[in-house]
Amino acid sequence: MKACPTCFRLYPAAAGFCPQDGTPLLSHEQVPAQSSEGDRLLGTQLCGRYEVRRIVADGGMGRVYEARDTQQNRRVAIKVLHPEVARDPIALERFKREYDISKDLPHAHIVEVLDFQQADQGQFIMVMEFLDGEELRALLKRERKVGPAKMVRVLSQVAIGLDEAHRREFVHRDLKPDNVFLCDSEAGPNVKLLDFGSVRINKNRQASKLTSLGTTIGSPFYMSPEQAQGVENLDHRADVFALGAIAYEALTGEVPFSGANGPAILLAILTKTPAPISTKGNLPPALDDVIDDALAKKPETRTPSVGALADGFGHALGLAGDHAQWAQTPVADLERMVAAARPAPRAGAMVVDDPFAADPFAAGAPPPPPPPPPPAGMQAPMAARAAMDDAFAAAGAGVLEPAGVPQRPLALLIIGALVVLVAIGGVVALALR
Repeated sequence: MKACPTCFRLYPAAAGFCPQDGTPLLSHEQVPAQSSEGDRLLGTQLCGRYEVRRIVADGGMGRVYEARDTQQNRRVAIKVLHPEVARDPIALERFKREYDISKDLPHAHIVEVLDFQQADQGQFIMVMEFLDGEELRALLKRERKVGPAKMVRVLSQVAIGLDEAHRREFVHRDLKPDNVFLCDSEAGPNVKLLDFGSVRINKNRQASKLTSLGTTIGSPFYMSPEQAQGVENLDHRADVFALGAIAYEALTGEVPFSGANGPAILLAILTKTPAPISTKGNLPPALDDVIDDALAKKPETRTPSVGALADGFGHALGLAGDHAQWAQTPVADLERMVAAARPAPRAGAMVVDDPFAADPFAAGAPPPPPPPPPPAGMQAPMAARAAMDDAFAAAGAGVLEPAGVPQRPLALLIIGALVVLVAIGGVVALALR
């Protein structure tokens, strides 16, 4: 983990410069604690044990700080709600529920929540394990796309974590790149799922409590059709849809459904079909069905689980095995396996990384072979067709004139067309004798 000594933002270990201010990054340990100017929590101790060091991230709901737990002598992350958000009872209930649910979901691919308290200053705080890395959203902002092999590992680990949550009857409901954290490791990203505050619990004893908090929670770009319609009894297939939308965006750099505002996005989700993923880049057509099935409008026709989605994704790239294996496979090995599974090009075929990058008019490119001659019996009709084309071209038919150029008189075009029709009739009659 590295940090910027100017703005104190944290970055992955491989980063060199802060994109915000261009400052060379230093090791996290080399950067002193952030000044308390502008934030009264910096430099203070919360709940008698958490020393707040620096701001890690800001969001619409609250701010995340890096802190040190003096009792356990470990780095932790502390999430604090913005004051105006904390005054909203629904937001506060969601914040508390995130803690209650997360502590019941101990899993390697779900962030570990350690503590929930009300600090002396009145703020409600949630303490979590500190993660070195970045959100998938940050990666997409920087690089726009994720390679297929890396996405195999990411999807596989997300699926493992979500399948465990689904097994315990939890539905995330707000799955998005912001809630997929990629921890640094030599083998590739290790995923931690964040923000279980929107989770719906499919248990009758808690259903009434959660219904009062609304059923259309979620980010519109990744919201399933049934969620967009406000359906109350969502199940795990809503998360399948969201994960399919994330995969589409990660591979293409574009969200599958877009609009000028929230309602327009939801309308697109309900009524439109995204372009096949293979048309957006150098991706195998086999991925089209995998993503299309995950984004099916009806839950009953959708991919049945996130694990099945991850399996289909890897198999479409030619991988053997399943997502449980790929989740532990280094990205470099996955890249070699995907490359080896790619079919070899035909002899003499032009090989390019991007199917749209080939220039058929490039200097030195061999001309295409001429078409074979037509059968003898078809030469006269085709000669008649050629005569018709030449006559139309001579008469100016079908030619688009540039703006400002006078158009040919309509009468001349009509006369030219009649002459062509007479000529065609004569030639065809001779050909049929």
